[in-house]
Amino acid sequence: MAEIVRMPLLSDTMKEGVIAAWHKKVGDKVQSDDVIAEVETDKATMEVMPYVDGTLLYTSDKKAIPVNGIMAIIGEEGEDISALLAEDKAAPAEAEAAPATEQQKPSTNMERPDESAATVIQMPLLSDTMKVGKIAAWLKNVGDQVASDDVIAEVETDKATMEVMPYVDGTVLYLSESKEIPVNGIMAIVGKPGTDIQPYLAYYGAAQSADGGAKSETPTPAAASQASEPQATNDNTAIVNENERVKISPLARKIAKEKGIDIRTIKGSGDGGRIVKADVENYKAAPAASSSKAPAAAMSVSSAEESYTDMPLSQMRSVIARRLSESKFTAPHFYLKISVKMDAAMEARNAMNKISASKISFNDLVIKACAMALQRHPEVNSSWMGDFVRTYSHIHIGTAVAIPEGLIVPVIKFANQKSLATIAEESKELVKKAKDKKLQPQEFTGNTFTISNLGMMDIDEFTAIINPPDACILAVGKIEPTPVVEDGAVVVRHIMKLSLSCDHRVVDGAVGAAFLQTLKSFLEQPATMLV
Repeated sequence: MAEIVRMPLLSDTMKEGVIAAWHKKVGDKVQSDDVIAEVETDKATMEVMPYVDGTLLYTSDKKAIPVNGIMAIIGEEGEDISALLAEDKAAPAEAEAAPATEQQKPSTNMERPDESAATVIQMPLLSDTMKVGKIAAWLKNVGDQVASDDVIAEVETDKATMEVMPYVDGTVLYLSESKEIPVNGIMAIVGKPGTDIQPYLAYYGAAQSADGGAKSETPTPAAASQASEPQATNDNTAIVNENERVKISPLARKIAKEKGIDIRTIKGSGDGGRIVKADVENYKAAPAASSSKAPAAAMSVSSAEESYTDMPLSQMRSVIARRLSESKFTAPHFYLKISVKMDAAMEARNAMNKISASKISFNDLVIKACAMALQRHPEVNSSWMGDFVRTYSHIHIGTAVAIPEGLIVPVIKFANQKSLATIAEESKELVKKAKDKKLQPQEFTGNTFTISNLGMMDIDEFTAIINPPDACILAVGKIEPTPVVEDGAVVVRHIMKLSLSCDHRVVDGAVGAAFLQTLKSFLEQPATMLV
């Protein structure tokens, strides 16, 4: 299935990107990490990669493309992309640029500092739900020389860990001491050595205060000093000497921190000695020289004491708490439950898996059945928009995936148009990327309906909180051999219980019930999904 490559947000003040050069042309085969174009922003010329493999089917003939506008389309050779182009034109509100995080201007008459001497690097908007960014690692120190395309920090958002570049050349004059920085908050200042940074902190700090955010920051001696001595940039990134650091992927650093492993003791197997996930997972610490008796004694003394552990909230967990609280207490939920006989589906799955290259799971069957049922009941494939209801003609189904930081919802786009084998292949890949924190924004946004499946965890049935902007979410329980009465006789059938949570502002009881009946018929007679 073809994928749209949209103009990314490459700087905090960017509203559009100008195509400086296309490196690929229509008909070329491309890989996810190929550079397909160079884009000139308001600050620098950057390379753009597609993050998907396939054939380049379309490139925009526009020189200037707004943020989130269509740059290119990649898919299978000969694939019809007219629907993607038509849909994008029909939904200008969604295709328009996401609000670029312009540098905030204060409402006071404070004089703007000289931007030729220094540039303030503000926390960019890295996901559609992001409010603050958490500094996972500083990769540069005060006093370091940086180029516009250097990575100065890794920032943990509510959905992924992203790299941030300064988009200017110069010397790092200031780094924020705050671990959590609101969008548009001051991250760093880059400029000419010796520049007084106080006017920049005051001006942009006032802007942030006027916008309801953090107040003006004042640098401490440590923040404003030159980095002349070896120091640590965060808990897991060690600066051995000036301009040298431990090379480690964000996921590997996170795992190392959770395991309490000093990353300087790990040998990296990645490019240039970079430490990757497997290196941390396979790491074995050297035997400790101290006696093991003392810890055992300490353990026995404290075993009867009351204790607890406070865990700081990840950005993802914070956003989950906020958004689902808003959903639960804003959207009037009601719940519909139904039992489905899965015997025929089990037989069909076994038969299909004998010939399918990608093994089809029961969740894949549910995704396909939901997509087919949504075609017949488009009212369920809708969103509450405040003063109107939006009903989608496309069907994008999200599946909740649990990861250590919380939940993320990878999305199968145009699920109704895909075969079960394709859905199975995409689902497997998306779940893997979700657990490795490698999902790209286009892979976890755009859902029109969501499925939460706890059946594989032996849960009989449950109700789920609606995942905005969807109007409904389906909760899936386990498949259980259950005695049922058929034609006056007791027989054992494999029963799966489904619960549909509905937003009553959008979906009425009769509509939700009709959807569940159609879904049940597809699952109980899976051959009908192929007609």
